Amino acid sequence: MTLPEVRTLHQRILELEAEHRELDHLIAQLEENGTRDELQIRRLKKRKLQLKDQIAHLQMMLSPDVPA
Repeated sequence: MTLPEVRTLHQRILELEAEHRELDHLIAQLEENGTRDELQIRRLKKRKLQLKDQIAHLQMMLSPDVPA
């Protein structure tokens, strides 16, 4: 993997992590305010899990398993 590709992956990971934190904050606010829009909260949590999976995938691309 070339250096520009690595930098691009790092940048994308940072963007996804920022979105993940924003969703976490939004979910906490909705739950704290007593909002009972369960459908919205479930959708936000699902998106948060998707982001977590994408982040993990990109991190694996940066550090692939080394055969023993």
